[in-house]
Amino acid sequence: MKWLTVVCIGDVFGEPGRRALTGTLPRLRAELDADLVVANVENAAAGFGVTPTLARGFLDGGVDVMTSGNHIWDRKEIIEYIVKENLLLRPANYPTGAPGVGSVVVKAGGHQVGVLNLQGRVFLPSIDCPFVRADEEVARPRAATPIIVVDMHAEATSEKQAMAWYLDGRVSAVVGTHSHVQTADERILPGRTAYITDLGLTGPVDSVIGVEKDLAIQRFLTGMPNRFEPAKGRAAVQGVVIRIDPETGGAVGIERLRRDLPG
Repeated sequence: MKWLTVVCIGDVFGEPGRRALTGTLPRLRAELDADLVVANVENAAAGFGVTPTLARGFLDGGVDVMTSGNHIWDRKEIIEYIVKENLLLRPANYPTGAPGVGSVVVKAGGHQVGVLNLQGRVFLPSIDCPFVRADEEVARPRAATPIIVVDMHAEATSEKQAMAWYLDGRVSAVVGTHSHVQTADERILPGRTAYITDLGLTGPVDSVIGVEKDLAIQRFLTGMPNRFEPAKGRAAVQGVVIRIDPETGGAVGIERLRRDLPG
């Protein structure tokens, strides 16, 4: 049996992240025999938000589904786009009435795959409970497919881990985003759900979570606000590769992914 291969890409940050992703994705898809690529793009526009032009570029460049988080509304022009384009997800636990959708079912490798986007509430804006909403949102794609991938966009490690255990056996994978630092805790839980706390950063390597080092250090030293800008120089793509049994939806493998580009 051929496993379904899903590549999840960590937060794409500014021009360096866009350059890293578009520069590696065609080759990466071929190398990994990827059936589906999911990328978090909420920081793609200079580190804050995403524009319709950039979103269309990601789809044209080989990304199948885009996820997001607390920065999804930073660029107001995205509101009209997200209403029409369900391949750009916003967290499903935004209150009723928020534009766009939080989950989608797409075709990949001859199978149907559900992708769900959730956002945590610890140290982030207080929106609806992601655990309660997860129950509602998981039920919808499960009517069509056992293969479901969840982007849990959250600050707290504990909240991401709790969501993975909460959904273990009900989804194929729970991958964390938002922290911009790739973690080394990838594993498959007892119910065959693949998990990692954070996919990492697709963007500048010599940075503070994507931001120009000196600007970040200055804010820590002075406590004064300043304008953050994406760092320049070397960039990398980070994420995971997940292999899934398409018949059961259970994960059979997960491995960290990193590809560096020259500066």
